[in-house]
Amino acid sequence: MSKQDHTAPSQWDTSTQAIRSGTKRTPFGEHSEAMFLTSSFVFDSAAQAAARFAGTEEGNVYARFTNPSVQMFEERLAVLEGTEYCLATASGMAAITTACMGLMSQGDHMVTSKSLFGATVQLFVNILARFGIETTFVEGTDLAAWEKAIRPNTKLFYVETPSNPLTEVIDIQALSDLAHKHNILSVVDNCFCTPALQKPVEFGADIIIHSATKYLDGQGRVLGGAICGKKDLLKDKVLPVLRTAGPTLSAFNAWVLLKGLETLKIRMMAQSETALQIAKWLEASPAVERVYYPGLESHPQHALAMKQQKTGGAIVSFDLKAESEEKAREAAWKLIDSTQMISITANLGDTRTTITHPGTTTHGRLSPEARQAAGIKQGLIRLAIGLEDFKDLQNDLARGL
Repeated sequence: MSKQDHTAPSQWDTSTQAIRSGTKRTPFGEHSEAMFLTSSFVFDSAAQAAARFAGTEEGNVYARFTNPSVQMFEERLAVLEGTEYCLATASGMAAITTACMGLMSQGDHMVTSKSLFGATVQLFVNILARFGIETTFVEGTDLAAWEKAIRPNTKLFYVETPSNPLTEVIDIQALSDLAHKHNILSVVDNCFCTPALQKPVEFGADIIIHSATKYLDGQGRVLGGAICGKKDLLKDKVLPVLRTAGPTLSAFNAWVLLKGLETLKIRMMAQSETALQIAKWLEASPAVERVYYPGLESHPQHALAMKQQKTGGAIVSFDLKAESEEKAREAAWKLIDSTQMISITANLGDTRTTITHPGTTTHGRLSPEARQAAGIKQGLIRLAIGLEDFKDLQNDLARGL
């Protein structure tokens, strides 16, 4: 390796860390990170092969769980999140599944907020439950409800903050303190903010989950996920699941994500600035019942968000006024279909602004009762603000309002 490899001095700013940390150069001296498209690695001897497989010697073994491109992404993201270690996965949902399988067993229990991404709810209720892992859903901002839900077999507190799609903000420090009081791990999905805007480990979180598909890539190109936390915990509990079950991040996707991290901070700050403008404009519209955006003073957790986050983020959700749920859905679909520039897609974190109707897409598979409990109304629309000009976005949305 070159003497120009970087291990990210702690004094570097986030912007510098996102570009320079984790870089490992081959003897060829490439400036940009190399892409290691190989399924396996050769050894100098049978003894070395045995040592690598046994884990007594560090080094690459098989690309299902060791690959230099993936390791560079893992090291860089760990530096950005301020954690000791990171494990990359094939997607955000793979990250959640792998973490839960590694940190819990049959008969265990976890507590989570009612305000979650629809697929995460499906994972907890319909899949993990089949393997004897129970989940209790509580009001995310009600700390007493979390404490009341604790059982002797509770292993995890799981939370999104801000949540998808209602941008509910949870007090990470208070929740982590409660978790640690009862020997429970605090797990935070940091997808909406990324370490550019929020570092949960600074508020006591043990595990940080990412859908790297979103803002870490930033251009809607590839799938990826990540689990960040303490090295011993992840290596002992979670890595065996990744190694054996194989929810592996590809080397190509890791390389793309490395490129995405280089512009993470400037993208997040620019998108957040435009999102605040859009949120203020929507809040003044007579067609809008309510706007959900942590950067607005009207947001119920605005003060907390400004304490934990650098900005309000780039997600803006809002309810349309309507006489009934049926009329609300009609109005939401009409607004969405009236846009000519904004992309109608359920993905987010792109440089292109996206718009979706959570009630029939991301949360469409939930029961009506579960959607109601999560606050997902038929008039709800979620915007993921990109890098377009504010006026162009405003004009595109105005057609439907």
